[in-house]
Amino acid sequence: MFYREAGDFKVSYQDDSQTFPIKFDRYRYYAVLAVAFLVIPFVINDYWANAILLPFLIYSIAAIGLNILVGYCGQVSLGTGGFMAVGAYAVYKFMTAFPEVSMFVHVLLAGGVTALVCVAFGLPSLRIKGFYLAVATLAAQFFLVWLFNRVPWFYNYSASGQINAPERDVFGIVITGPNAPAWATYFFCLIFLTFCAIVARNLTRGTTGRTWMAIRDMDIAAEIIGVNPLKAKLTAFAVSGFLIGISGALFFSVYLGAVEVGEAFGINKSFLVLFMVIIGGLGSIFGSFAGAAFLVLLPVVLKVLGVDVMGWPTDIVAHFQLVIVGGLIVFFLIAEPHGLAQLWRVAKEKLRLWPFPH
Repeated sequence: MFYREAGDFKVSYQDDSQTFPIKFDRYRYYAVLAVAFLVIPFVINDYWANAILLPFLIYSIAAIGLNILVGYCGQVSLGTGGFMAVGAYAVYKFMTAFPEVSMFVHVLLAGGVTALVCVAFGLPSLRIKGFYLAVATLAAQFFLVWLFNRVPWFYNYSASGQINAPERDVFGIVITGPNAPAWATYFFCLIFLTFCAIVARNLTRGTTGRTWMAIRDMDIAAEIIGVNPLKAKLTAFAVSGFLIGISGALFFSVYLGAVEVGEAFGINKSFLVLFMVIIGGLGSIFGSFAGAAFLVLLPVVLKVLGVDVMGWPTDIVAHFQLVIVGGLIVFFLIAEPHGLAQLWRVAKEKLRLWPFPH
C-alpha cells in the first residue's frame, strides 16, 4: 500500500487538469519543496553548496530547457554551451551597466536575450532537421564562443578577456561575489529552479506542449491537422533558450563568479547537458532533475570511493567517470530510451500493484 491512486476521484475539469492531479504526488512534491526551502538553507555549508547543490540546481534548469527542445519538440541541439554563454555575458553586461537594478531582473532579462538568440539560430529548423539541424546548432556553439572571445565590448575591454561578477545583493543579502554566503546563493538558485520547473511543467501539459509533441512525433501529420510548425518550433527554441539563458546567468554570476568563455562554455558543456537529458529521460521534467543529479553526484562519489578510499590516481578516476557515462548512454539509448524517468515510472507501477504479482 505504498502508492495508490484508487479513490482519488475528480469532480471538476480544473481538478483533473491541475499540475499534479494525484494527491500522493502533490503531497510528495510539497514535502520536497518544504525540505528544500525550510531545512537545507539552515544546514548547508560551502562544500555542499559548491560541490553538489549549486551545480545541481543550475544544471537542472539547463537540462529542463534542453529537454523542452529535444525531448518534447524533437529538435536536436548541440549549442547549449553557447546559449549558456549568451546568458552569462548578457547578465554581466546588465550587472555592470545597471547596478541599481535587482539581480532577479538581470537574470530574467539575460534569459530573454538568450531566447531571442536561440530563436535566431532556430530558424534553420523550419527547413532542416535531424543531423543537419544538429550541425547547425553546433555551428552556433562555435560561433558564439568565437564572438565572445573576439569582440572586446562583451567583456568590457578587459585585458585578460575574462569577466568577473561584481558583488550584488538582494534585500541586503549578498548573492554574488566572494563574500556571498552559501545559503543565500543556494536560495537564489532554488527560487529560479522552482519558477522554471513550474513554467515548464505547465507548458508541456498544455496546448503548447501538445503542439511540440505533435511536431516531434510526425511533423507532416501535425501540419495537416492544423499545427503551425513555424510557431511550434520557434516557441520551443524561445522557451528552451530562456531557461538555458537563466542557467548560464546563474552559472556565471552566482556559482563561478569569473569565467572565460572557451573554458566554461565550450563544447563539453553542450555534451554534458545533453547527456543529462539522455540519461534522465527525453520528454520528462523529472528526467531532467534525475539526469542532472546523477551527473553532478557521479564525480563526487567516484572521488570519494576511488581517490579517498581506494587510493587511485585522480586521472584514473576521471577516465573511469567517462567510461561509466559513455556506457550508460549506450545502455539507455538501446535498452531504455526514456532513461531514469521511465525506471521511476515502472517502480511506481509496481508499487501500485504491490503485493499482487504482475
